[in-house]
Amino acid sequence: MRASHAYVETYIHTYIHTYIHTYIHTYIHTYIHTYIHTYIHTYIHIYIHTYIHTYIHTYIHTYIHTYIHTYIHTYIHTYIHTYIHTYIHTYIHTYIIHTYIHTYIHTYIHTYIHTYIHTYIHTYIHTYIHTYIHTYIHTYIHTYIRTYVHTYVLHTYIHTYIHTYIHTYIHTYIHTYIHTYIHTYIHTYIHTYLQIYIYTCMHTCRHACIQTYIHACMHTYIHTYI
Repeated sequence: MRASHAYVETYIHTYIHTYIHTYIHTYIHTYIHTYIHTYIHTYIHIYIHTYIHTYIHTYIHTYIHTYIHTYIHTYIHTYIHTYIHTYIHTYIHTYIIHTYIHTYIHTYIHTYIHTYIHTYIHTYIHTYIHTYIHTYIHTYIHTYIRTYVHTYVLHTYIHTYIHTYIHTYIHTYIHTYIHTYIHTYIHTYIHTYLQIYIYTCMHTCRHACIQTYIHACMHTYIHTYI
């Protein structure tokens, strides 16, 4: 019984282990590996790669490129160009420029603003400002300033302050200081110093000059005639 159990156990471990390691392992590494590397790899690199580079690439460069350059280019140059030059150009030149500018703005400028300038501002200038100039400023000039100039400045300042200054200070200065200076210092100088100088110098010069003249004449006479 025990030997039978050992035999069965050996059989199971040998057969199953051999089966797993030989058949399944061979199957996995040979068949599936071959399948993955050969069939799927070939499929991916040949079929899909060919599909991507041929069909999709052709589609992108042919159909979409043609679509972009043909349809959209046609759309841009035909529809939008037509829209810009026809509708917007017509709108700008007809409605906005001609109708709006020439009708509304022109009317506004010539009617409202012109009326405003000639009516309100003209009235303001001639009525209010003119009244202000002739009434307030004229009154101010003739009443306040004239009173100020003639009363305070001219009469009070000139006749009181300046008159007092001229007649009192300057007059006193001229008649007292300068008069004293002229009559005392200069008069004394002229009569004392200059008189002494002139008298002394002239007297000395006269005697010297006459004496020199006499000696020269006598010397010349003696040497010439004698």
